[in-house]
Amino acid sequence: MIYELKKDDFLFPNPKEADANGLLAFGGDLNTKRLINAYKNGIFPWPCPNYPLLWFSPNPRAVLYPNSLHVSRSFKRSLKKYEIKVDTKFYEVITLCASIRKSKQGTWITEEMMKAYCKLFELGFAHSIESYNDSGELVGGLYGVCMGNIFCGESMFSLQQDASKAALYALSKKVESKEGIIDCQIMNSHLSSLGAVDISRDEFLQILSDSLGKSAIF
Repeated sequence: MIYELKKDDFLFPNPKEADANGLLAFGGDLNTKRLINAYKNGIFPWPCPNYPLLWFSPNPRAVLYPNSLHVSRSFKRSLKKYEIKVDTKFYEVITLCASIRKSKQGTWITEEMMKAYCKLFELGFAHSIESYNDSGELVGGLYGVCMGNIFCGESMFSLQQDASKAALYALSKKVESKEGIIDCQIMNSHLSSLGAVDISRDEFLQILSDSLGKSAIF
């Protein structure tokens, strides 16, 4: 059963009730309270054109264990090219993620999504990890939402070779220091090449529940 969320309804049904595609509910909006509650319950929004706002909790769930990130010799050499910073240009990162994805294959990062995640950033829930080249230019990065010691990745971009992977590498080291994981949501070939694996939704929800009582990554 797919649930309809009312405007003033900030509670979600049990994520285990999602359909075979992971779709749990539709409706509502990107209110900050609703977004935070969604992430605390392993649920995320995924806007689709011509549809009301959709909310997903997929099974299986793609995750990246920090010590499983694939690091080649050539990539290790690339790491030296970039300076990594955190939370210095969140708006620029999400804007570049949206524009680059849109030019290639379309994007779910709508203006409403950008505004909502910028608000989460202002409140300390969303974060960006950024790669800068030796000229001080922002050339890669990623953003996502932190829940305890889990980083829920949303999107990444790269303007130079391995720039986004350099940001991911830096994130993985930070997450590893907190004994956490990186939530990748839904598996694809790129995530698999980086070392992501699928786990059951039940396992993910248990990890998430345990994480909420642990010290935050940032």
